[in-house]
Amino acid sequence: MFGISFGEILLISLVALLVLGPDRLPGAARTAGLWIGRLKRSFNSIKQDMERELGADEIRRQLHNENILSLERELKQGLDSLNPLAPNKPTESSPEVTTAALDPQAGVKPAEPAAEPAAQDTQAQPASANTTETPQPPRAP
Repeated sequence: MFGISFGEILLISLVALLVLGPDRLPGAARTAGLWIGRLKRSFNSIKQDMERELGADEIRRQLHNENILSLERELKQGLDSLNPLAPNKPTESSPEVTTAALDPQAGVKPAEPAAEPAAQDTQAQPASANTTETPQPPRAP
């Protein structure tokens, strides 16, 4: 516990025997043992109380954090319902979600035309066209 070796304990007991004498030594040892036991018990009870309080503080902190998170969720939901510009997210029971679930092609948009129609025109010309003509630059849309 304190790093006291057997030799040190023997030296302390020999000094106590010489100072107190053989008559009072057993009573002094009993009294010292009682005091040491009381100190250990009080130290352990204080330690348990502190651990209980720290555990209770941790639980209080978790509950407080959960309350804050739930209030934040409620606030966001309230703001989303009040904000008319916010995009409406379809719910599972809304027709958009039901239609998309039944027909996966329903939500697919047709492909947009190519951005450069002039490039398509040059590819559409036959290869046997007159090669002596100079190619003209593509037209701007």
